[in-house]
Amino acid sequence: MNAPWKPGAPGGRDAFAAYICDDAALDVLRPVVIEMGWQPEKCNKGGLRNAVQSLSISASPNILMVDLSESGDPLSDINALAEVCEPGTVVIAVGQVNDVRLYRDLVASGIHDYLLKPLSPSQVRDALVNAQAVFASPKSHDPSVAKRHISTAVIGTRGGVGASTIATSLAWLFSADEKMPTALLDLDVHFGTGALALDLEPGRGLTDAIENPGRIDGLFIERAMIRANDNLAILSAEAPMSTPLMTDGAAFVQLEEEFRQAFEMTVIDLPRNMLINFPHLLADVNVGLIIAEMTLASARDTIRILSWLKTNAAHVQPIIIANRVQSGASEISKADFEASIERKIAFTIPYDIKAATNAAKLGQTFADANRSSKAGGTIRDIAKAVMGVGLGDVFDDKAKSKTSLLGKLDLKGMLGKKTKLTATTVDA
Repeated sequence: MNAPWKPGAPGGRDAFAAYICDDAALDVLRPVVIEMGWQPEKCNKGGLRNAVQSLSISASPNILMVDLSESGDPLSDINALAEVCEPGTVVIAVGQVNDVRLYRDLVASGIHDYLLKPLSPSQVRDALVNAQAVFASPKSHDPSVAKRHISTAVIGTRGGVGASTIATSLAWLFSADEKMPTALLDLDVHFGTGALALDLEPGRGLTDAIENPGRIDGLFIERAMIRANDNLAILSAEAPMSTPLMTDGAAFVQLEEEFRQAFEMTVIDLPRNMLINFPHLLADVNVGLIIAEMTLASARDTIRILSWLKTNAAHVQPIIIANRVQSGASEISKADFEASIERKIAFTIPYDIKAATNAAKLGQTFADANRSSKAGGTIRDIAKAVMGVGLGDVFDDKAKSKTSLLGKLDLKGMLGKKTKLTATTVDA
């Protein structure tokens, strides 16, 4: 029943249907179904045998909930249901027998989940969200999955430079424009905005992975990730501030491994402090996008991150991106910035507050909400560059040798000089 699902395969199939024995359970189910955007009329009175009779003459829904309460032999009846269910249907069973052996047998037979009565709205909601997540990614054995995989880490040199905006936009472009199965991993566990940028609830998938890394496998990925579109699945979190990040990073590495099996593209929104704590995160990353702003502090940290990459992840191709650039309002010039980091700025994204506001109001990624803007066009160019590098292209961003103020003086000295100049101005 839980056969591999391909985008577009269900055709005219209903999103959801349920066959429930009692009115009390139906009263709990229907409001949640409405909340999910489905038709409450698809919640039918009657249990598993009614479902078998109905589905023998009609198309199966994407998600099917069946009640086993009146079934004398649940496993036998489930097998009968499997004969009439179309491949790809995700089945959630409901019952009143609290038996671990029954649960294991049901899961082994192809059932996605088993809910114990009496039902609660939160219990039903979580089960349906997890069932939706099955459609977030193709299975690793699906022959339609491309044999390549490109992993991109997006690293901001400073807080607030817009790394998350670019990460979510790239993930959306890969999935929506290029039709490539894509995973977005937001590793800002406490303050991540990956799901927020797409107007989604982050769920508990990432925190569950950190707490129980041994559970991470293909099935966990299907259940834990939130689907943004047919090709994009997100793993994000909003962990309580009272809960410190207690992990050795094994969960993150295991997640990346599962992504390589299930997706063609992985985009990692990687806070810079994670490089210090978990350097192994970049072991299998192809491209590192370093998001900077035109300031002395950002130039200094770009140099440090580039040096770190050279020492710890030399296989990663770095690409420098200057974001939120305002003409005539930069702390240092582009020429001085490039001379100091000894690399070219590959892409310059102009500052566009109206475009950012528009994306936030629409609940869309920046690139999706602002396709006609210059900033949106630049992000699309970045997406094409990442795909090219991931396929073996060499991205030449070495800066040309030239004399510059920052080329002659180290940044630490510049910062000290700037402080003295400011103090002199104030005294004057």
